[in-house]
Amino acid sequence: MDRPGAIERSLREAAPHEIFDVLRSVLERRHHAEAVELLMVDYAMTQLQPVGILPHTRPAVSVHETAPGRAFGAQEPYCVYDDTASTVTVHLPLSVRGDRLGVLSVTLRVGEDGLAKDVLEELQQCAAGLAHEVVVAERDTDLFLQARRAERLTLAAEMQWQLLPGRSCTRPEYSLGAQLEPAYAIFGDSFDWSASADDLFVTVSNGMGEGIDAALLTNLAVNALRNARRAGLGLSDQAYLADQAIYGQYGGSRFTSTLLLRFHLPTGDVEIIDAGSPRVWRVRAGVVEAIELEAQMPLGMFEDTDYVPQHFGVEPGDRLLFISDGVYDALSPGGEKYSLRALARSIAATRLLPAPQVPRAMLQELLGHRGSGPAADDSLVMCLDWHGRPAADRAR
Repeated sequence: MDRPGAIERSLREAAPHEIFDVLRSVLERRHHAEAVELLMVDYAMTQLQPVGILPHTRPAVSVHETAPGRAFGAQEPYCVYDDTASTVTVHLPLSVRGDRLGVLSVTLRVGEDGLAKDVLEELQQCAAGLAHEVVVAERDTDLFLQARRAERLTLAAEMQWQLLPGRSCTRPEYSLGAQLEPAYAIFGDSFDWSASADDLFVTVSNGMGEGIDAALLTNLAVNALRNARRAGLGLSDQAYLADQAIYGQYGGSRFTSTLLLRFHLPTGDVEIIDAGSPRVWRVRAGVVEAIELEAQMPLGMFEDTDYVPQHFGVEPGDRLLFISDGVYDALSPGGEKYSLRALARSIAATRLLPAPQVPRAMLQELLGHRGSGPAADDSLVMCLDWHGRPAADRAR
């Protein structure tokens, strides 16, 4: 009889495009599952798309007011019982280190006592194992990336989504999430993060231009910053070397506005370089306020620019929001700019949502302001909730 460890081995040994089929076969054999479905969240974070061989897939499911959407939003299993058929459908969130990928739905026959606790636990382990294998498999198959598409991506958007580290991440010290719009036609906005034992590095970028030109510029900027960071350089040198790389390629004709941050996880000290237009807001004890920073030159605008970090601190319970100018400059159909007051209201209205859900909710409100017409610029929102390191861990 299969055990979770054996199931995970089966997933690891399967061909990348067959891992879901392998898990479905195991669940059908072990638990006599009547239906097993894998749903991947789409790029806009509004629908859950069934995984299947294109074009033979079933209709998508909304992330709002549906049973799979409830499991996805809460990141907890959600069970739907059908007393007439004596079945239960268990919807299980798929996530890896806080990055929300989709939902695994399993329909089982049950008796009067309902779903046994040990069965639910095993299903959760199967979902966790499948999520990890999906992340690995995406290097070698397009199946899961294709399933995420509610519509065709532009080439610029394809480049940008492949550049990102994920869309959310959690650790004991923090939880963060980010989203880009228009999801299927982004071009210049981007974000990146990387954590070590004691540091979290975050960048938020807005490359000038449109389409492929903006995507190429942002790809150069992000990879130059990664190259410097992975060489062990500090924030100032990261900015300097990325600035040189962009200037060397474009000679000052193109540049990227970027926020660079380093969070010291044991203390909450934040080192930041404001090299352009993305702005930072803080919510502390219910008060929404902009963090004023010394503006420095965007990366690539001039040769040999020196970047000087500033510092501020975060406290447990703080929420930080990083917002690109595509949000501030968004126009209504009547030409009215999205105001700072409207933005502050949006920040306050989403205060009870977990960090990974905040960017989608704020951008949805922005879409309501902008209307159904094409966006003049892409928009980025990143949300970081700071929990701080427990005192016992800081003492180690």
